Amino acid sequence: MSGASTADSLLSQFDALLFDLDGVVYVGPHAVPHAADAIRAAQEQGVACGFITNNASRSAQAVVDHLLELGIPCTEADVITSPQAAVSLLPQFVPDGSAVLVIGGSGIDDALTARGYRPVRSLADAPAAVMQGFSPDVSWRDLAEATFAVRAGLPWIATNPDLTFPAPGGIAPGNGAFVRVVAETVGRGPDAVAGKPEPPLLHEAVARTCAQRPLMVGDRLDTDIAAGSRVGMPTLLVFTGVTTIAELLAAIPEERPTYLGPDLTVLGEPYPAVTIDGGHARCGTATAHIDDGRLQVSVGDRLWDCVRAAAAVGWRAREGGILVDTSVAVAQLEDWRRDASVLP
Repeated sequence: MSGASTADSLLSQFDALLFDLDGVVYVGPHAVPHAADAIRAAQEQGVACGFITNNASRSAQAVVDHLLELGIPCTEADVITSPQAAVSLLPQFVPDGSAVLVIGGSGIDDALTARGYRPVRSLADAPAAVMQGFSPDVSWRDLAEATFAVRAGLPWIATNPDLTFPAPGGIAPGNGAFVRVVAETVGRGPDAVAGKPEPPLLHEAVARTCAQRPLMVGDRLDTDIAAGSRVGMPTLLVFTGVTTIAELLAAIPEERPTYLGPDLTVLGEPYPAVTIDGGHARCGTATAHIDDGRLQVSVGDRLWDCVRAAAAVGWRAREGGILVDTSVAVAQLEDWRRDASVLP
């Protein structure tokens, strides 16, 4: 977060916001608190908004319908899905118009059909490739069919690698978990992966929004943040999905966000500077430092300034080869997060 050193709002710095959906804009059928208002505010200020999803269970139009129900203006052109990116990879493996075995939801069928391919659900239909994506209805029989097809030598494309999926009841298995089942059974991984953190989705989103200064916004370090890093794009991590403070502090360089905040309200607020002097970091009135290999955090005026300072100094120490114990700092920050009366 060394680049996060401005009192200007993030909205004033970027001409396009590329939003992950699950865990950022909505969880299941419900909008994440403040998300719709924050996105509308960005649109009203002329900032382009693209919606990027690794979730392969629904078509782009179904995503549009959901967003409109939540009060978020968008069109089908604003939505970029991992099945669309996966289908764009098929010409590397099979002839145009081929049958493709679908393991996943209708979003894959729609993307295949739109490009002239023929989705099928059985190896008996003589598919030329396998495409696997998330659906809550994926069964043992589906995974077995994928296994049979991959063992038979068919090229195998996964729409995305997400191990977990934010659901209304909590964190559930994602497509990456199902892909691992097939991979462990056949003894190899997919021939290609289309969704984040791979670049195709972000490249398509930048092209559609005509962005010169895009910001990737997500809730996952290993997909959303890593995807932005791989294409050289600034990133914003929000804590409305799957990432914990402990995971943030332990993040490897590719998965460290440029900015972070509790939710999408951070887009319209002045973003505070984070400064580092030796083994000390300051953000607003919050400070953090490394003492004998342990990360220590002081109580500032705002919780997320404390998190920003802690992340900055902890990452800097690791870059210098220092082993950092974050356990006490994580427990302290999580306690403050649970008790909003201590720090806003």
